[in-house]
Amino acid sequence: MTLILFIIIFGVVVIAHEFGHFLLAKANGIHVVEFAVGMGPTLCSFQKKGTKYSLKLFPIGGACMFEGEDGLLTKEGESSEGSFLNASVWGRISTVVAGPVFNFILAFFIALIMVSMTDYVAIRDPVATEVAEGGGAEAAGLQDGDRIISINGEKICLYQEISLYMQASYRGGDLEVVYERDGTKYTTTLTPQYDEASGIYLLGVMNADFVEPRGIDTLKYAWYEMRYSVKATYKSLGMIFRGKVSRQDVAGPVGIAVNVVGKTYDEAKNYGWQSVFLSMLNITLMLSVNLGILNLLPVPALDGGRLVFLLVEVIRGKPVPPEKEGMVHFVGLMFFMVLMVFIFFNDLSNIFMK
Repeated sequence: MTLILFIIIFGVVVIAHEFGHFLLAKANGIHVVEFAVGMGPTLCSFQKKGTKYSLKLFPIGGACMFEGEDGLLTKEGESSEGSFLNASVWGRISTVVAGPVFNFILAFFIALIMVSMTDYVAIRDPVATEVAEGGGAEAAGLQDGDRIISINGEKICLYQEISLYMQASYRGGDLEVVYERDGTKYTTTLTPQYDEASGIYLLGVMNADFVEPRGIDTLKYAWYEMRYSVKATYKSLGMIFRGKVSRQDVAGPVGIAVNVVGKTYDEAKNYGWQSVFLSMLNITLMLSVNLGILNLLPVPALDGGRLVFLLVEVIRGKPVPPEKEGMVHFVGLMFFMVLMVFIFFNDLSNIFMK
């Protein structure tokens, strides 16, 4: 069941990403040579309107390959009308960006489904239903019922964003907290207190008041949920770059399948199919956002790396020679192949060494 769920989740996320590329490529007259789901040897495929649609052996990725991309897929060594290189620069930019954008669109619709099932989903506004006695919030003058608006200028829309800020962004010292009481906004200076049990600094506010969005509010809270996933992803990346995340906290496809999908399924199945369904939706949402953000990083072989070359073309008024760009992306691809091997063995280590 873990394998089936993992393949479905990963498949949905990858197909959404590649379909974004595919749709915008077609809209810009770019010939899609192959639309592939998975990696490695081809299990099955079919041809339609000049495009090969294929399913690969390993369900850990996908590709939407264009004619003329990296100078490797040009028909008979010449650039045809449908070549990626012959599309307008803005057409190519929209095609490249479309993959990550479709991941965010998918994430929003998943969040919308989750928010609509409020009988099973815990949605909480950043309201202090209880201010801890002796905590930093009480010392700063906050009272029960106050709504946290921002912390050090960072807008807070959901209660869990407070914990996210303290874990990923807090660097010590006092915080400027803007809160709302009876319709009036106030600003105070708050000193977080260190909690020995959890090993983190806390504001000293708790929330046990769940929201049940209706009507237009469903869209608003779906946006908040997706926004939270985006913030959690880029803040986690920041923690990796700052050395605050160990290799035990990093997972690849195997780790996600076993330690995330598998363990979540085992826990959720005890509470019924609705719990399993929502848990898998939440994992899909997070993976879709992760894939969207990671692909926008300005790294060779990723969409963000290709976008850099296209923006250089906009500035220069002429493209970088495709052979040179292709070589840069090839080096990036080799790097990611090595990285995948490292992550694979890291996953095995995390699974069997615990």
